Amino acid sequence: MTATRKYYSKKNFTLYNGDCIEILKLLPIDSVNMIFADPPYFLSNGSFTCHAGKRVSVKKGDWDLGGGTEKNLEFHIAWLKACKRVLKPNGTIWVSGTYHSIYQCGVALEINGYHFLNDIIWFKPNAAPNLSCRFFTASHETIIWSKKEKKSRHIFNYDLMKKGQWKEDLLKKDGSQMRSVWSIGTPKPSEKIFGKHPTQKPLDLLKRIVLASTEAGDIILDPFTGSSTTGIAAVTNGRMFIGIDKEKRYLELSVKRFENLNEYKIGAAETDKINCSSVQPFLLEPKAKYVSRKRTSQKKNSKKVKNNVS
Repeated sequence: MTATRKYYSKKNFTLYNGDCIEILKLLPIDSVNMIFADPPYFLSNGSFTCHAGKRVSVKKGDWDLGGGTEKNLEFHIAWLKACKRVLKPNGTIWVSGTYHSIYQCGVALEINGYHFLNDIIWFKPNAAPNLSCRFFTASHETIIWSKKEKKSRHIFNYDLMKKGQWKEDLLKKDGSQMRSVWSIGTPKPSEKIFGKHPTQKPLDLLKRIVLASTEAGDIILDPFTGSSTTGIAAVTNGRMFIGIDKEKRYLELSVKRFENLNEYKIGAAETDKINCSSVQPFLLEPKAKYVSRKRTSQKKNSKKVKNNVS
């Protein structure tokens, strides 16, 4: 990897400045365990939205300018292809977006041969109001979770998702299976004390994604790292992180967040609320074999019951 593009590297936290498609070409093939990506929504069209109760311009920067439906789809196909090259055979990718972009991302994932696992609905209980009053208030984003290919085995920490303490989620009941609708608020003020990114994700959201689909020591990549919430969630939970972004101002923000973890109060004290030391991750094989065994067992039990009754 060229030193000119390496922006920052310290304690398993590495940042690169530049176009993610070009930088991903420099990474070794099959080298990353998990990818979280929040690609541009291409919404910077001069319109307005509501932020913190105020009417503000939608324009986030040149990086969010779209080129039309066909060009945008080509972009999503290209970066997802580059990501697949570096993703390990058993690796997974999470792609986040609103209705403006997520459907194209889904098509691009399918074109590149990824296999869908879940679509997660991130419900925002404290979402900003709709100023126009001409349609429903947008209060969720969709996150598509996929594995590299259909036959590959992937990590899913089922026990931790079911039995862990997820107090931030009002929909999750203790001891129940983790469902695909997650109620998690937008980023807390403490997560923005060094600055903010226009599409910044809450730490609670990324912490759950990291713990759900990786093991300690794994390498996590974010090709559109922004303020590096993915990286903060990764390193505070014993993972390694690689982040890529075109904008140096957001990489500077990422560095500040990383270098002030203790002051920022989102380090071990937060992640220790979930005890994952006794929970072992496991690799999932295609469902069909598991389901067939389960059904066979159920049939045997059913026969025993019938015999006892007769």
